[in-house]
Amino acid sequence: MTTIDAEIQSAQHATEVEVPAVTGDPALIGLPSFIVGSVALGLVLVGYVSAAGVGASLPIIVAATALGLTIAAVWAAAVGQSAVAGVFGIFAGFWLSYATLVLGLTHNWFAIAAGDALHTQGLFVISWLVVIGMLTLATLRLPAVYTVLFALIEIALVLVLIGTLQQSAGTLKVGGVVVFVFAAVGVYLFFNSASQATGGKALPLGNPLVRS
Repeated sequence: MTTIDAEIQSAQHATEVEVPAVTGDPALIGLPSFIVGSVALGLVLVGYVSAAGVGASLPIIVAATALGLTIAAVWAAAVGQSAVAGVFGIFAGFWLSYATLVLGLTHNWFAIAAGDALHTQGLFVISWLVVIGMLTLATLRLPAVYTVLFALIEIALVLVLIGTLQQSAGTLKVGGVVVFVFAAVGVYLFFNSASQATGGKALPLGNPLVRS
């Protein structure tokens, strides 16, 4: 029995040794997922589709953005990047909740009266304004490009909130333009990650606004 136990323990140890450590940069999935959803949302806001086609962005947002960010969050957690995992996880929640909001309102899932639909949208945006504002402040010790990214997202949400509550298509279009701008910042960050992943140098990301 002792010999059998020793062999089992040896086999288990060999199996544990053979399992490779999780490595890599989860941003290579997370950033493109974020970018494609942002571009889709921006196109909706600037009026590329009619008001009746507000759900046009949902296939991308649900099947690519939310799913991709969830995968990236799990990957980041697996490699010990807690802050990155938190950010990707939070944005996965944002996109999933946006899709749920649109589908819920258009299909009356939550039995929200028509007169409350406008302020339901306002509630959604205000809630996320708080969270994104929190993230913006939390990035002040990171390279400046991250603070710029979150600040632009916050500005876009403010414009969407104003445009929604005032039912102003013009303000929503400006919000859509800001969405395209922060998507462009995401593209820059992706190029930084891709450059390093393919053996190149890191791109300049700017000095932190607050130094430790």
